[in-house]
Amino acid sequence: MRPGRTIFLLLLIAMIGIQFIEVERTNPPVTDEIKAPNDVMRILRTSCYDCHSNETKWRWYSKVAPISWIIADDVEEGRKHLNFSTFESLDTSVKYKKKDEILEEVQNEEMPLNIYLWMHPTASLELPQKARIEKWVTGKSRMLN
Repeated sequence: MRPGRTIFLLLLIAMIGIQFIEVERTNPPVTDEIKAPNDVMRILRTSCYDCHSNETKWRWYSKVAPISWIIADDVEEGRKHLNFSTFESLDTSVKYKKKDEILEEVQNEEMPLNIYLWMHPTASLELPQKARIEKWVTGKSRMLN
């Protein structure tokens, strides 16, 4: 057998084999969902909930290794840092801090992640959505001025 064909077959066997390595794709119960105005909730659900809530939509590609490993890790890290499904159980001062962090991440265009936007272009935050988040967090908006 030629070396190129051998390498191809080994890679193919490896790709098939890694599909049997399971990752956790769960959605724990929603216990204390964040309270926000309806328009803010729509923004959060569209742009944030897949990684920052217990309501992740596990799409078909989240079941294909090695992509599944990356997605599961992103969701685990996202929930660990900020989970909208348990947000209201946080101490009031922590909630304020988390909301400030949300605004900072949005203003600095660090969230949603670019890799997420690649597969979910509708999750991209436009200026009016960013301004609405700013108004929700601070009570006023400078972004549209």
